[in-house]
This record gives sequence, C-alpha cells and structure tokens, in this order.
Amino acid sequence: MPGTKRFQHVIETPEPGKWEEPEGGLVVLSGGGNSGRMAFLISVSFNQLMKGLGRKPLYTYLIAGGDRSVVASREGTEDSALHGIEELKKVATGKKRVIVIGISVGLSAPFVAGQMDYCMDNPATFLPVLVGFNPVNMARNDPIEDWSSTFRQIAERMQKLQEKQEAFVLNPAVGPEGLSGSSRMKGGSATKILLETLLLAAHKTVDRGIAASQRCLLEILRTFERAHQVTYSQSPKIAALMKQASTSLEKKGRVYLVGWQTLGVIAIMDGVECIHTFGADYRDVRGFLIGDHSDMFNQRTELLNQGPQFSFSQEDFLTSILPSLTEIDTVVFIFTLDDNLTEVQMLVEQVKEKTANIQALAHSTVGQTLPTPLKKLFPSIVSITWPLLFFEYEGSFIQKFQHELSTKWVLNTVSTGAHVLLGKILQNHMLDLRIRNSKLFWRALAMLQRFSGQPKARCIETLLQVIHFPQPLSDDIRAAPISFHIQLAHEKEQVIPVALLSLLCRCAIPEAQAQLAAAPSVCEAVRSALSGPGRKRGADPLEGPEPTPL
Repeated sequence: MPGTKRFQHVIETPEPGKWEEPEGGLVVLSGGGNSGRMAFLISVSFNQLMKGLGRKPLYTYLIAGGDRSVVASREGTEDSALHGIEELKKVATGKKRVIVIGISVGLSAPFVAGQMDYCMDNPATFLPVLVGFNPVNMARNDPIEDWSSTFRQIAERMQKLQEKQEAFVLNPAVGPEGLSGSSRMKGGSATKILLETLLLAAHKTVDRGIAASQRCLLEILRTFERAHQVTYSQSPKIAALMKQASTSLEKKGRVYLVGWQTLGVIAIMDGVECIHTFGADYRDVRGFLIGDHSDMFNQRTELLNQGPQFSFSQEDFLTSILPSLTEIDTVVFIFTLDDNLTEVQMLVEQVKEKTANIQALAHSTVGQTLPTPLKKLFPSIVSITWPLLFFEYEGSFIQKFQHELSTKWVLNTVSTGAHVLLGKILQNHMLDLRIRNSKLFWRALAMLQRFSGQPKARCIETLLQVIHFPQPLSDDIRAAPISFHIQLAHEKEQVIPVALLSLLCRCAIPEAQAQLAAAPSVCEAVRSALSGPGRKRGADPLEGPEPTPL
C-alpha cells in the first residue's frame, strides 16, 4: 500500500513504538465549501487523537475563504488557484515534509487545483494527494481564470507521477448523487470514510511498528458499513423528523440543529450547505455547537463580531436564538449519552418553553440508557444504539467517527427531504440553487439546456440577462469573465428558475418573475411551463445517464 507507506514516512518515529514529533512534518487537508469543512472536521479529529497519545498536533486544514467559510456559505472563494497556493505556503513555512490532501469531490475546485500543481513543482517538500469521486477524464476542463492549467490537466499530471509515488489520485467511483450535483451527500460521506480509514490505519501501523495491510483497512471500513445499517434502522423516525422540519419551513419558521462537540460541527455543516444548495436563507436551517471549540479553528478571531450569519456557538444560541424562538420553529438536539446530560436537559427545558417542536438524535452504546426525566421531555427521539467495539487502539475514535457519519446521514436526509417537500427539487435537480462559484454557474447553464432544449448560446444569453437585470446586456458585459457575473448572481434569488421560465415561455424576465411569484412552488411553476403549449407531451428533457456529481 504505497499511499499508506508514504504517509507513514511523515509520522514515523526514530524509535519503533515511540511517538515523537517528526522533524518538520505536516499533514494538510484542504478544500472549498463542503470539502473544506470536511477537511476541518478530520484535522480536528486527528489532532485530538495525537493529543490523546501525548503527541503534538500534526494536522492542519485549509478552507477557501478561511475560517469564516466553516460556519457560513462563502462558496465563491474556491475559484482562485492563487489563493489556494498562498494559503498553502503560509502553513507550510519551515516544514520539511508536507503531505497535502486536496479534496474536490467532482475534481473541479481551482483552490485545490493550484495547490496540487504547486506541490508537484516542489517535490522535495510536498507530496500531493488528490481525493475526489470522478474519473480523471471527467474532471472539470474549463479554464481557471487565474491559472494556466485546467483541473483535468493537473489531475492527469498527477496520475503520471503516481507511478513514481510522487503524487496520488484517490478517486474511487461511488456513482452519481441521488440529488444531482449535491456532493455534500454521497461525496461528503465518501470523503470522510476514505480519509478516516486511511489516516487511522496509517497511525495504527506506525504506532505498533507493523506493516500496512488490506486487512487493517477493511476492518475499519466495515465499521462504517455497520454504521449505515445501524443508522437506517431508524428510517421511520428519520422520515418523521424530515416532515416536521418541512412543516416548520413551510410555515416560514426555522429549523435549529443543536449539537454537542463535533456533532455540532456536523450540524453547522448541514445548515450552511442548505444556503447554496436550495437557495435557502441562512436563517432557515442553522447549526450550533455546544461545548468548547477554542482549539478547533486556525484563526478563531476571524469569527468574532462578524454578524449574525457567522453565529454558531452555545452563547450565540442562548443570546440570539432562544429569546426569539416561536411555536412554529423546530429544534433538534444532537448528543451522545457520554455528553453532559444535565446540560442537555437544562437547554431542552429552556427551549420547550418556547416551542413544542423539539426532537432528539441521541447516540448510545449497548447498556446505556437515557435518563427518564430527559427522555420525557421529547415527543420523539431518533435513538441510535451502537454495539461495543473491541478495537484496543482505535476503538474510541472509530465510535466517534461513526457518530459523526450517522449524524451527517440523518441531517442530510432531513434537510434535503424537507426542501424536496417544499418544491425546491424537480426530478433530482436543484432548481433553486445559488450561483456562488464557477462550478455552480456551469451547472446552472447545464440545467437550462437540459430543461429548455435551447442551444447553449441562447441559454447563456438568458442566464446573463437574469443575473444583470434590470441592466440591459452590453457587449462588455457579455465578454466579462465568469467571476464578474458570479459576484452579482450570488446575491440574487431564483436566478435559475426565472431564466428557465423565460426560456420555456419565451417571455420577458418581469413576466417570468410574475409567473414564479404566482406559483405555489418553484417546481410547480416549471412543471406548468414544461407541459404548456408547444411542449411535447411526456417529453423528458433529462433523458440519458446522469454524470457523477460535478
């Protein structure tokens, strides 16, 4: 297993079995958006593992846009290759051996592409590892505005270097997303499973002075397989929670996800990702972290006094959210039975004074029981009971990883299903996503072509008209770089559905906006236009195979 061996080289110690800080060693996990948040979570977990073993932290993370992007939607920051390189240079200063794990689920993020290219140009210090879930020949091949190579060209270069173990591309095929392009779901879960398995196996083999083996990897992978079985045994209760969340959103209420420790990080991730995925307001679905987070962030000061959009802590929930809770809001409490249950109960009691719509997602191990006073507070509990693990070395961390992944699956299901019920999804396409970066710009264009059947040039023209409305398009605007259009588009709501209605109905933008406003949902407006005069009855604009998520 060459990849695992190269990682071992960074963390190995001079004396077998003795963990001393490798001279100048560093592991960087990097990504934009959801991938950057996953990099954050994994680096936090493995630094905790090292501290537990009496070691100094070896890991750090990079996320496009900095720490503010962990707790807020700032997807446009991933479009710069130069930004990625500059951030990498800062954290790698003075280091002798650096593994850079660049995460880009669809092999598309310029932030990661630039870092991979830079690492290949500096092989004496850097070993680049690219993680994604597309074949390399499906990597994004559009020009990157501030770089000379496309993502595909960089990935192809890495493939060639892989033969000499100077770069690695980890891109197992996991198939298309159930919700086209929603890489936070299957892609995000696969990232977590793959990297936690690889890194935990590497630490275990180094610490015990044994050779890396497929058996070691498979043992860890099977624990994630069991997590899937344990989690989805609760499907009926998860479905009920999804309907409750949808009801609150339909009534213009809010959904708050309140999690303890790293389960709070999972909650934050889920809420943030609803903004660009479904065109949601940042207040619609929000996550909060209960517990100490002082040693999690690279630059915690970046998060102070940044405004309500960046609120995520226990104090923020108590001072900003609790006083304004209403009876139409839903609050989901996410914890394990090893957390401070007295603290959980106190907060639940405070919330219950404001709304009866409270739910729990509680993780326990066989033999643990939720205290009766706390149990009685909840009308419904998604209770996930885990079997005992007999892994001498890595057991507690595997259980932590299982809790996180299980929570991710539940919350992804709840928030996605709630927005499906709100009419935000047509077939399996996110019609109302916010165009916040180049990836989403091209995805929006692809949807317009697929649903309208119009030529690419016509769809681009209409998309730009909606983005710049009411300003008429000039030749200068048409010739502007994609980043110029994205700066305007990411602040506008319902760009894609308005453009699509304009194309389908061959009408002006104000008329398309009026049709959308009069319809009960985005999907109903588009369905009506698709079945209108001049459209072939029963025609499916999306016939043909779906690609792996972009």
